[in-house]
Amino acid sequence: MLNAALMFAISLVAAVGILVDDRQLMGESVWFKPMKFAFAFGVYGVTLAWLLSRLAKGRRLGWWTGSVIAAAGVIDVCAVAYAAAHGTYSHFNENTDAVARKVGTAFSIGVMPLLAATLVIATLVLFQSDEDRALRIALGAGLALAAAGMAVAAWLNTLAAEPRTVADAAGNPVVLSGGHGIGDPDGHGMPLTGWSLTGGDLRVPHLVGMHAIHVLLLLIVLMHLSGTRLGRPLGNRVRTRLVGGFALWYTGLFAVLTWQARRGQSVAHPDQHTLVALAAVTLLALAVTSLGLATARRPKRPRAAC
Repeated sequence: MLNAALMFAISLVAAVGILVDDRQLMGESVWFKPMKFAFAFGVYGVTLAWLLSRLAKGRRLGWWTGSVIAAAGVIDVCAVAYAAAHGTYSHFNENTDAVARKVGTAFSIGVMPLLAATLVIATLVLFQSDEDRALRIALGAGLALAAAGMAVAAWLNTLAAEPRTVADAAGNPVVLSGGHGIGDPDGHGMPLTGWSLTGGDLRVPHLVGMHAIHVLLLLIVLMHLSGTRLGRPLGNRVRTRLVGGFALWYTGLFAVLTWQARRGQSVAHPDQHTLVALAAVTLLALAVTSLGLATARRPKRPRAAC
């Protein structure tokens, strides 16, 4: 929670920076990226704090692992803010000046612990004895997809683009190696997200994976509210099948978006292959969910006496 409070404070400071600092990098405020990063980490921190408070087994390991994520998140976000304050690029920066070296060192320390710690917590969740299986599946699948989203981000430095020279906020040359876009490494155009309209963008599956846990938890809340309003709460088996089916579809969506970005195709302009893949994933998830619901509604047979 201390981590989340700090992240929201950094996001607020960066928002003020957008208003009072007119420096830009590739057409957007130097403070836009730290604002987004800090806010996303803040939301993730609050969710993680709540999740860790629910652990019945491995609470001590969960506490230490959560502390690793909190520390690594601070290192990463502060590195992004530090680069913004100096009017230069935090990611893909291959320059040898002091700012670029410090930011690169911070990322080398903070990125891998985030991935490893998230996988550890996902494993802990799966071994809990919570009777609410639907919630356990939502948490486990959400954390696994968050780890996959982090892994996708690791490709950005190696698969996206050849080295190129751009200008920082002061007009000085900066060599960038890698990029979020494939086919158009620095392409952007979508409002708010900045996702590329002219090429593939690995930030799309990265965002979908990182926030899977929030979408799945929202589904849990909606099922609870619908059952309360109708006066007929959904049974545990039905809720479990619904969450499992949706998690299957969401995983397929993540895979299709990753495949689409790797092919250099903008998420705003899907081709026939992408649409067919999305339709196949949707039909498969619907079929599995329907079969699961049919099984869940069958009355349990009493066990035969020995």
